[in-house]
Amino acid sequence: MSAPVAAIDCGTNSIRLLIARREADGSLVDLERRLEMVRLGLGVDRTGRFDPVAVERTLDAARRYQELITQHGVARHDVRFVATSATRDAANRDLFIDGIREILGVTPEVISGQEEAALSFRGAVSTVTDLPEGPYLVVDIGGGSTELVLGTETPTHRISMDIGSVRLTERHLATDPPTAAEIAAATADIDALLDTAARTVPLEDARALVGVAGTVTTVTAVAAGIAEYRPDITHGASVPIQQMERVCRTLLGETRAERAEHRVIHPGRLDVIGAGALIWSRIMQRVAVASQITETRTSEHDILDGIALDLLDRAP
Repeated sequence: MSAPVAAIDCGTNSIRLLIARREADGSLVDLERRLEMVRLGLGVDRTGRFDPVAVERTLDAARRYQELITQHGVARHDVRFVATSATRDAANRDLFIDGIREILGVTPEVISGQEEAALSFRGAVSTVTDLPEGPYLVVDIGGGSTELVLGTETPTHRISMDIGSVRLTERHLATDPPTAAEIAAATADIDALLDTAARTVPLEDARALVGVAGTVTTVTAVAAGIAEYRPDITHGASVPIQQMERVCRTLLGETRAERAEHRVIHPGRLDVIGAGALIWSRIMQRVAVASQITETRTSEHDILDGIALDLLDRAP
């Protein structure tokens, strides 16, 4: 059994913590897995700067995470804090970075979209069983960016696109529910980025489509018809693409109040899940045409698990 490590992933919409250890058989065992919706990236796409109130929300969450890290006796050199899309884009990122360093004693790593993609791939494919022979296309839809990663044991092609559920909502989907014109503008943005991505990542080579992160796991939970969110049901779930697309269209067309009736949707996602669902729908359609894949697989494990595994690999 290894000493515990702590992985923190801070994105545009949420900050998440995983404290884990590795068993003798090599498996990863969760000691703590937490999520808080802090919306750090609120307004960053428009202003290029962090909102100080959003930064303080995030720092408050980090203080709670530090308490858990201390309780589990995680050594400081076994803590890794990764910041992604919003932090890459914010001109006043030092406000956030200095605050995290003071609270946790570690400097946040503002990683590239390419490294984000690789960590997401490792976290996803290490835990989903019964996948066909690769390559696998792993799709990570975040609040500010979306990553496409193709590979089998390791990534061979990857790209990070500056589109996510929060960014797309702020750019286009202002009405509740969004208008046809807003949806058309958002769809055009997504499709243009996918045209570019398809020149870097050969979608036609994929033999399985694996979706990770909050948008995909939420849509999967709605598709499953469960009354309460159950990661043990969503993880590894296989859902026909046509069914996933129907759920995506429903969520996109609903009002915020109607979405709130789906108890599996976290309150912090109610205003952005429609945009995330639209991104997921356009990707599924593109992949289905290119590769003839007819179903998706969902992984509850993603960049957070990739960070933890990377930390454990570094340990003596």
